[in-house]
Amino acid sequence: MEAEWDPADPVGETRWISALAARHGVPDACVAQAWLDRDDAEAVLAAQASFPLVRGVRHKPRPGAMLTARWREGYALLERHGLHFELQAPWSELTDAAELASAFPRTTLVLNHTGLPADRSDEGLAGWRAAMRALAACPNACVKISGLGIRGRPWRAADQAGVVLDAIAIFGASRCMFASNFPVDGLVGSYATLMNGWREIVAHLPQAEQRALFWENAHRVYRIGGA
Repeated sequence: MEAEWDPADPVGETRWISALAARHGVPDACVAQAWLDRDDAEAVLAAQASFPLVRGVRHKPRPGAMLTARWREGYALLERHGLHFELQAPWSELTDAAELASAFPRTTLVLNHTGLPADRSDEGLAGWRAAMRALAACPNACVKISGLGIRGRPWRAADQAGVVLDAIAIFGASRCMFASNFPVDGLVGSYATLMNGWREIVAHLPQAEQRALFWENAHRVYRIGGA
């Protein structure tokens, strides 16, 4: 996943990751850095797509940006290059994201960090669920269940189960993927704590759905191992 290592050289990060993969055999795929509303968007996307590891690009658009013509001109280039889009945005922006996904039905949109349900009040969660349903109505949208933490508290499955199961119920097990947000998640728990927590939360689900959540969906979306 892009790390925004140098905004002036987004292709440099991909070049470095590709060199690591050539030496060590991992990673199997990556998501690159690009800003779709910049003057160099077309050149950067073409350069990123030239790397065999690249599957998509990630962007954190400012509020309202996904509805602007300039931003959508950049987004339209993703299909040409066979790339998908990774969106990190608060759930208040998901109505715009749904309009975007509907306008570009042949481009997969992957929502990062479960739509960022930071407000765990009843009102906040109700708003998050409504926004998630709006995006889930687009068949080309899916979600990574990740980035779930509560400020000042260690990570516990009991605190996250409601959000996780709601996300799965809204999108369906075939369009959800478990993921991590390391190293940031390290502030609230270890990688083992996180993975064991996901397993605990979905232990009651059919094995086929668990396989989809933990690896099959990711293999398909990120085209790993010929998927």
